[in-house]
Amino acid sequence: MRREVPCEVANNALSPGRYLSPASYQLPPLEIAAVKILFVSSEVAPFAKTGGLADVCGALPRELAKLGHQVSVFMPYYRQVKHSNTPRERLNVKFDIPVGSRIVRGMLWKSQIPDSDVTVYFLENDEYYDRPELYRDQGVDYKDNCERFAFLCRAALESTRILQQEVDVYHCHDWQTGLIPAYLQVEYQHAAGYQYSAAVLTIHNLAYQGVFWHWDMLLTGLDWRFFNMHQMEFYGKLNLLKTGIVFADAITTVSENYAAEIQTPEQGCGLEGSLQQRQGILSGIVNGVDYSIWSPEQDPHLPTQYNAGNWATGKAACKAALQREMGLPVSPATPVIGLVGRLADQKGWDLVIDMMQRWAETNDIHWAVLGTGEPHYHDELRHLNARFPHRVAARFEFSDPLAHLIEAGSDMFLMPSRYEPCGLNQLYSLRYGTVPIVRATGGLVDTVVDATDENIQQRTATGFVFQAYDVAEMEQAIGRALGVFHQQPEVWRQIVDTGMRADWSWFRSAQRYEQVYREAMERKAVRYERILESENY
Repeated sequence: MRREVPCEVANNALSPGRYLSPASYQLPPLEIAAVKILFVSSEVAPFAKTGGLADVCGALPRELAKLGHQVSVFMPYYRQVKHSNTPRERLNVKFDIPVGSRIVRGMLWKSQIPDSDVTVYFLENDEYYDRPELYRDQGVDYKDNCERFAFLCRAALESTRILQQEVDVYHCHDWQTGLIPAYLQVEYQHAAGYQYSAAVLTIHNLAYQGVFWHWDMLLTGLDWRFFNMHQMEFYGKLNLLKTGIVFADAITTVSENYAAEIQTPEQGCGLEGSLQQRQGILSGIVNGVDYSIWSPEQDPHLPTQYNAGNWATGKAACKAALQREMGLPVSPATPVIGLVGRLADQKGWDLVIDMMQRWAETNDIHWAVLGTGEPHYHDELRHLNARFPHRVAARFEFSDPLAHLIEAGSDMFLMPSRYEPCGLNQLYSLRYGTVPIVRATGGLVDTVVDATDENIQQRTATGFVFQAYDVAEMEQAIGRALGVFHQQPEVWRQIVDTGMRADWSWFRSAQRYEQVYREAMERKAVRYERILESENY
């Protein structure tokens, strides 16, 4: 039996273990106009970012707020935030959180997501968050990541009491927040203000699970009885994403196809059994695009702005600018294929390098690459650039302006991923009139319509899709695209037009999340009423 360490809260004396009388429990009305939502995430754009998770948690709260919901966000106060120009204020709030055998002090800062009324709360603790990077240093994960994010989860729950917030839904993101659903069910089950709070977990990439050695279970503060194969244990280790999956009231992932894929042994990453058991509460919702940022009509990074009505001239100007920027010959007739993102096996770079090494000698194609990743891919691309400087150009960095220019100046955008939970670049490409060439996996299937004869005839085609993770199939898809580009300009224009007019805005995604929230609240209310009945209140 573990010793319970009370959470000492400077601004509020009520602890999670304190019960109220039965008469004080009231079932909140579920059919309400506004849902009170707290996003808890390890990264949020524009404050701190390593990938698409930050983009989602920066854009979706703003869209939900536009729909009338009361939304706020909770994240760590990283060094990147401290040293930024983000307007913020320090709150007169301090609280102490049990983390294992320690009591750890936290403080809060407040800001807003730009161009919104969404409040962002930053959790300050320099020992945990004042570091060079968010999760790792020089490619090595921080050894105390379990401790850092267990603290984040507890602090997020305590902050709502301290700030006297009502929260209907805690929207948790990835393994870093996987303990919140467990804490709500176990430690906050009868705590005032939390009895009917639901937990929604969004899985952005199942490959990252937060797996730690079994003794880190002590850091969570949860009883060892939960360390079993059905709940928190994973092949002898602690798995925080599995914890969230098991205890959440609703689970979402970032595309419908990925929701199905992660229930299979091929892409379940060992958690397919847990996900199959919870398939009744699992749904896929495609990420949206913030068209205030990603739209060629108003993109400040482009030499010429354009829209669906004048894209031919606009893209021609951007293509010339891109070729100059990347050191390639300015050639309107030469197709440009763009690639932006991590240079990693997951993104299909073994296929790309294999093809480039052969195609660069004989095919008049320009390759525009932007990204960082595995060192051997850097080396391969440098070698190709040295041999074929007039065809292969690569920048090993992250540059937001160049990413926008590649989207606008390329004719095609290649995404041959092994797996891709959602993908955002294919959505950006559609809006910028850059035809995506993608492998049929994850969200790429849900968002790109293959240019088959039937789809072209029905005017629904938006790109080119290949099935197997195979270099020959990828080459065939690129060959199909090049054939249409060179020989069927009218069909090419139709594909571009259809893609540019597609709506992948956050509005449609936010409406889906509204339904998920209400279903989660209903499940939580029913479960809690059953608990009360079983305890003979």
